[in-house]
Amino acid sequence: MKFLDEAKVYIQSGAGGNGCVSFRREKFIEFGGPNGGDGGRGGDVVVEAVNGLNTLIDYRYQQHFKAKRGGNGMGKDRHGANGADIVMKVPVGTQIYEEDGETLLADLMELGQQAVLAKGGNGGFGNAHFKSSTNRAPRHANPGQPGEERTIRLRLKLIADAGIVGLPNAGKSTFLAAVSAARPKIADYPFTTLHPQLGVVSVDGREFVIADIPGLIEGAHEGAGLGDRFLGHVERCRVLLHLIDGTGEHAGKAYKTVRAELDAYDEILADKVEIVALNKADSLSPEDLKQQVARLKRAAKKTPLVLSAATGEGVPEVLRALLSVIDGDRIASGELVDIDNAPAWRP
Repeated sequence: MKFLDEAKVYIQSGAGGNGCVSFRREKFIEFGGPNGGDGGRGGDVVVEAVNGLNTLIDYRYQQHFKAKRGGNGMGKDRHGANGADIVMKVPVGTQIYEEDGETLLADLMELGQQAVLAKGGNGGFGNAHFKSSTNRAPRHANPGQPGEERTIRLRLKLIADAGIVGLPNAGKSTFLAAVSAARPKIADYPFTTLHPQLGVVSVDGREFVIADIPGLIEGAHEGAGLGDRFLGHVERCRVLLHLIDGTGEHAGKAYKTVRAELDAYDEILADKVEIVALNKADSLSPEDLKQQVARLKRAAKKTPLVLSAATGEGVPEVLRALLSVIDGDRIASGELVDIDNAPAWRP
């Protein structure tokens, strides 16, 4: 299934039903009076975050969603039926914007969360609604109110615990394939990964989700390469894993190139906790490895981890470093209880 993280959709809520003008016509009831019912309410357009979806591909083939209109009122005080709502199902992490792409309407961060994007029109009053002591035979009714219509943009931001960033060919897909059951495309040319990939990682009996996005190059924020549009998928990650290709010319310069693009994209992303790791250590001599580690340490101002995703060397240490940050963030947000520091139970 093709990955699609943006879609443009036209929505329209249902119009309300018209009110009815009617009078009682029983044979032996003189001056029966008005009995026209009200019209039904039009259906709403609702968006809901559901489980089992990780792409907006369904909205590539259907871009128009219209809710049902309300039924018209009828005689004998019969009200029209309410129009059925239409529910648009989207993955968790989907944001809904106005057509301009800047005005945020809803941000569905939790499973089952809903938002009403367009409210249905109210039904019109029948003539029975207008009867009074001074107007005993009203001969008018209200029409139903029209529904709302608008064009919206859906934008998916994958929700993962950790995100992998780096230059093309840094070994991100190889790392993801080594630590999870994901099977991304792996080749020896740049931009092998064209769409974000997700994988579930298991380490020390714990699991977390990791996301791999296409590589960044210098000028990505200006549209160079594949641009920086995929960085939105790691915005919500708790920690970033910055992989550096150890076989490149200068590990420090490679690190600074990606950091510049992160800083240009968003301050929130630039301030995230970062684990720096030098990949492809198996292809380096001890002297070259030492030199690249020193360069990367000067650029990142921290000691990098060393690993080889191809052989598995150093991979468990990287996963444990990621897990420690993820657990710390979960404890701080109240999602996870720190058992070691939890207060003792008392009867």
